[in-house]
Amino acid sequence: MSNTYGEWLKARREAAGMTQQELADAAIMTRSHISHIEGGRRVPSREDARRLDLALGTGDVLTSFLPDQDAAVAEYFESALQLEQQATVLREFALSFVPGILQTEAYARAVLGMGFPPLSQVECDRAVVARLGRARILQDPKAPVVWALLDEAVLRRPVGGREIMAAQLSHIVSLVESERIRAHVIPFSLGYHPLLENMLTLMWFEDQPPVAYSEGLRMGKLHDSPSVVEVLQGRYALALSDALPLKESLALLKATAKGYEEHG
Repeated sequence: MSNTYGEWLKARREAAGMTQQELADAAIMTRSHISHIEGGRRVPSREDARRLDLALGTGDVLTSFLPDQDAAVAEYFESALQLEQQATVLREFALSFVPGILQTEAYARAVLGMGFPPLSQVECDRAVVARLGRARILQDPKAPVVWALLDEAVLRRPVGGREIMAAQLSHIVSLVESERIRAHVIPFSLGYHPLLENMLTLMWFEDQPPVAYSEGLRMGKLHDSPSVVEVLQGRYALALSDALPLKESLALLKATAKGYEEHG
């Protein structure tokens, strides 16, 4: 994105005689988040921008002139999106769809094009670009550390058709084989498991407490209460303990992808 926004924030902060840490404290944020925004590496959520306006006495300027890319994601996901990009560890659980950061372009387009009323072509293109942009965090060979826990339904539902699913599962296989991520499958044979209600993302950071993000039908919630996060971490650990080991999960991913290719 253009860094005009970040440069303007830095200029207002310096004019107010505040360090990044002082602004972070006043806006209830972290210093690293302020640094990322000023450097053009992050876009604040609307709530973050509102707090920055209050801390700097800039009216609603920072809120009103947020870069347009925020419009390409659901409003309830904005805060989680910014945290996702800062996390050092991500643990994903997917109930129905492949996690966003692991989606191929064709799979993402199929998912985003399923809504009703449908998105316009321009809206769909913007949403796809935004989703693929999230995956850039995987270009770093080490950080964040990513674990993906997939319900078997994610593999079996042919979103977009067999060809798209084969390519999508093969993409996950390549990420696992390159040791960029770990992926485990919760098999249908397990029956009930403690994450069966919603998708879940657990996030850890260098300079702030861990958080969790859960999402259901057209709604999402960011959890930062330590007690709630601990409960969700426990549920994830229980589900992971019942999932297939890495080698067996990889074999199932490969076999399912091959099945889509052979019967496409």
